[in-house]
Amino acid sequence: MPSPGPDQAHQHTPETPIPSQSCPSRLLPLHRLAIQPIPSGVRGALVQRVSALPDGPLDVTWLPAETPRLPLGHIRLHWEAASLAGWNVTAHLGLATTEVHLASWPTAPDDWPRLVRPTLHEVLGLCAALAVATAALDLSNRLAQV
Repeated sequence: MPSPGPDQAHQHTPETPIPSQSCPSRLLPLHRLAIQPIPSGVRGALVQRVSALPDGPLDVTWLPAETPRLPLGHIRLHWEAASLAGWNVTAHLGLATTEVHLASWPTAPDDWPRLVRPTLHEVLGLCAALAVATAALDLSNRLAQV
């Protein structure tokens, strides 16, 4: 199925389900969701996969509204129509004990996933590197105690 052009709105269909607690959601291509409002009952989109390629996949799952906070190292996107044109997009990052505002893109164009991709890719790469470094340090500390 061809992806919609920048001026075509993609309607919420059964292909883009809203998850329930009993049914985990599947990966959804962000470019197909980005030109429609976020459905009610969700906090935003949880970034699952970001390709380094400009036209590579950027996939998300819906994050249910009742989710208490973001998992460590995960990014939540939220967007709403801007007052004049485009979309106001925000990203939040899950840390160990809280979530923090990562970035904002006010009045972003309809193809805003291309705009946010580099930031998402870099931050997720840094989070992965930090996780590896933390695991190595933990292992080193355990071995030093033996």
